[in-house]
Amino acid sequence: MESDKRLHARVTSRLRCWCEGHEVTLYARVGNLSEGGLFLKTQTPLATGVRTRVKLEEGEEGVDAEAVVVWAREEGEGGPAGMGLAFMTLEQVAQERLRRLIALERSRGGVTPDATEAPRSV
Repeated sequence: MESDKRLHARVTSRLRCWCEGHEVTLYARVGNLSEGGLFLKTQTPLATGVRTRVKLEEGEEGVDAEAVVVWAREEGEGGPAGMGLAFMTLEQVAQERLRRLIALERSRGGVTPDATEAPRSV
């Protein structure tokens, strides 16, 4: 098994996310979240390399950011269907909001998923 090369700790999440890219808009549940990116559960993942716009909201906290699909997994490929998105550049305000969303998810009992949930760095 490939070693886990993530730079940021992840928390499990049940947030919902708007994701727009390649003339497609998805509204799906987040599987896990970190300062580097997220795993978005979807039966219709976008192709690796596609640039996207993601919007996460919880109460008054929200993050609107550019991301890129770093991996995609179809149903039956060894884990839940979906895609790993890496945030591109985050402005300081967005970074602070993201940190608050991560802290909120952690306070709800989010734990770091094991390496089998997402096969590549996010």
